[in-house]
Amino acid sequence: MRSMDETTLSNAVDALADGLRSRSGDLEEGRCLPADIAGALAEAGLFNLVKPAELGGHELPPAAMMRIIAQLSAINASVGWCVMIGTTSTLAGAYLDPDTAKAIYGNPLDIHGGVFAPMGKAVDQGDHYLLNGTWQWGSGSANCTWLGGGAMIIKDGEMQRAENGAPMHRMLFFPADAVTFHDTWHVAGLKGTGSGDFSVENLIVPKSRSVSFIADEPRNPAPLYKFPLFGLLALGVASVTLGNAQGALEDITGLLKAKRTAGGARSQSQRATVQADIARASAALGGAEAYLAQAVGNAWQEAQSDAPISVETRGTLRLACAHMAEVAADVCKTAYTLAGGTSVYSNNTLQRRFRDAHVATQHLVVSSATFELSGRVLLDEPVDTAML
Repeated sequence: MRSMDETTLSNAVDALADGLRSRSGDLEEGRCLPADIAGALAEAGLFNLVKPAELGGHELPPAAMMRIIAQLSAINASVGWCVMIGTTSTLAGAYLDPDTAKAIYGNPLDIHGGVFAPMGKAVDQGDHYLLNGTWQWGSGSANCTWLGGGAMIIKDGEMQRAENGAPMHRMLFFPADAVTFHDTWHVAGLKGTGSGDFSVENLIVPKSRSVSFIADEPRNPAPLYKFPLFGLLALGVASVTLGNAQGALEDITGLLKAKRTAGGARSQSQRATVQADIARASAALGGAEAYLAQAVGNAWQEAQSDAPISVETRGTLRLACAHMAEVAADVCKTAYTLAGGTSVYSNNTLQRRFRDAHVATQHLVVSSATFELSGRVLLDEPVDTAML
């Protein structure tokens, strides 16, 4: 599969759109991304958006990744979320040695996933780790060929620590057939992501199949891998919320034009209060999108220079992502409320968009704690920049 540009990938999304919409009920009921849909997305190259070009990926700029994921999420947020997880899970290919990276990421049709949070324990045994752990929020894992899991590093019975005293942890990569999956994804929103738990027991993982996204430097010198990694992960989540909110505005606009008032004399869209609410929601989402695009553009410009990306730029990027998730959830709430009793039925997209939006805001990279982190940067207060 050759590298593709944004236009080609966007056209591929358009070609899949009707089929994806028609299967939204299957995603909700099955609580996962059906294998045939995952396969179609893989065939379209949509899991390779930020994979290094040397591994057959598209290596798209962050803003292009944002637009493609938002486009998918406007159709169905669970689909956009799974693609977001799958594509950002290939970033380790820029860090691992070439042979290992090719072995894991070389097949363009393979789907990748994993959980960064260090929920596992990796015992250092010389040239390999002995890994045990259970990870939550394993989005799309059932369709993956390779998975990764964050793990604390244990040596000679003691937890290893960095110079600043923080526990050392690494992301370890292993074949999906070494994993036990647990049916735990019984949730309010993003139901179709299949984000259940997975675990491994006494699994031998060569050290070459591990990376620290905090302590290690990318081997690949491309600007994309100089771009703040945790900012890119946050941008992925924000992109899903953006697309989902755009879809909600489109859905509610169409519904209000068609829906009649209680007396039946005019459409709901002719009511002044409805007009004002739609205008405010559209302006809020547009403002958040513009702020996010500006933050992404500034970080991308610095990533293409020789100088390090500033703490201020990284902080603003994280702030813009969290702000987008928060505003998008408010927009979905407005759309849900304006639909009245219509929105409570399970066959109405607005109740799904409302649920999906509020589950997405719980992700660590866009949670309320991000505002505190960004606020410390803005106020020149001491801040741990390791995950900024």
